[in-house]
Amino acid sequence: MTDALAEYYGQRHGDHGLYAGSCGEQAVNTSILTCADWLDLACELRPPHDGLTIASARPDPREVLDEHATKAAVNRLAETVAMNTRLMNAPLYRLLSTDIRERHLGGTFGVDHFVHYALTMDLLEGELLDALAVGDTTSLPLRDRYLPDVGAVLDVGGRLCAGGALALTAIARPADPYRGEADYVLLVQERSGHVLNATRRLAVIPKGFHQPLTDVRRETQMGATLRREMEEELFGRPDADNTVADTLTADPMHPTGLTEPMRWLLAEPGRLRMECTGFGLNLVSGNYEFASLIVIDDEEFWTRYGGVVEANWESATLRQYSTTDAELVTELLGDVAWSNEGLFAMTQGLRRLAEIGGERVKLPAIEWEIGQ
Repeated sequence: MTDALAEYYGQRHGDHGLYAGSCGEQAVNTSILTCADWLDLACELRPPHDGLTIASARPDPREVLDEHATKAAVNRLAETVAMNTRLMNAPLYRLLSTDIRERHLGGTFGVDHFVHYALTMDLLEGELLDALAVGDTTSLPLRDRYLPDVGAVLDVGGRLCAGGALALTAIARPADPYRGEADYVLLVQERSGHVLNATRRLAVIPKGFHQPLTDVRRETQMGATLRREMEEELFGRPDADNTVADTLTADPMHPTGLTEPMRWLLAEPGRLRMECTGFGLNLVSGNYEFASLIVIDDEEFWTRYGGVVEANWESATLRQYSTTDAELVTELLGDVAWSNEGLFAMTQGLRRLAEIGGERVKLPAIEWEIGQ
C-alpha cells in the first residue's frame, strides 16, 4: 500500500514526505505524510498545550455524488449489512486548519456527519486494496475524485478531513521473579472484523475517531478523546461513546461515572501522563492522525488493576510486550499486519518512551526520516 501510494503521489512536497525510519536493522515504512515540525512533539494533552478549538458546529452541505461515487457508497452500505459491521451516524470533527509544533497543538475543527465520511473518503482504502489485489493501480477513480494530489491532502480545510487519536499505552510493572526486571508493558491490539476501518490490522490501543458527544467545544481537545477511549477500550465501560448506543448522559466523563481504574488515575496529578508524539495525514484516506503516548509510571496501578485491563469488541486480540524485550519488540515493528497509523504511533511512542522511561526501557534506538 505504501509503495502504491508513493507512486501515485510522486516525490515529496516541500518539507512534507512519507514517514519512515528504523529500529536497529528493522526498517519502518508508512503512508503517513508528515514533516519535521510535526514529529517528536512531546506535547502534553492538557491546556494550554492542547489548544485545538472549534470554528463552527454547523455541518457543511452534503456533497453531490456522481454515478461512480454513488455506486461505491451503496456497495459500502450493502457490505456493512452483510458483514455485520457497526456503522452509526454520529457527529465527528473535521479538521479545518493546523498550527502544530513542539509542545503545542493548535488548529480548528468543524463538525460533520460520520456517515458522510464513511461513504466517501473512507472508501479510498478499499478501492486501493482491490486494485492491488488485481495488480493494477492505474485506475483509482475515487482517489482521483477525493484526493488527487498532495496539494489536496494538505488542503485540510478544502475537503472532508476526518481522523482521530491513537496512543501507545505503556504501564509500569514491578520486578517479578518469573517475568524478570521492572519494565513497562506495551499494549497492542488486532482490530476486530466488526470495525469500519483498519479491520484485522495491528494497532496501538486506544484508537478512536475524534468526535464530540455532548460538549462540542470542550471535546475538541485531543486528550478528551483519548481519556474517553481509554474508558471504553481498556477499562470495559460500554457507554463511554455512542458506538453501542446513543449517549444520553449529560456529562459522560463526569468523575461520578468513571470506572474505578480511571478514577484512581485521575485522583492524583502525575499518575496519568498523556502526550502527543506526532501528527500526520494518512494518504490511505486523507485522515488526520494524532499519534500519542499514554504512560502510567506508578507500579501500583498494574498491581491493583492489571487484571481488569480488557479490550472491548473493537479488538480481536490484545497482546502485551515488554520494554526490556528488544528482540520481540523489534520483530513486532516489522509485522506486515500493522495499520499505517498504528505503526506511526508505535514508533513515535517508543522514541518518546526511551527518553523518559529510564532503566525500564531497553530497546534499540528508533530513528525517523522523511522519505519520498
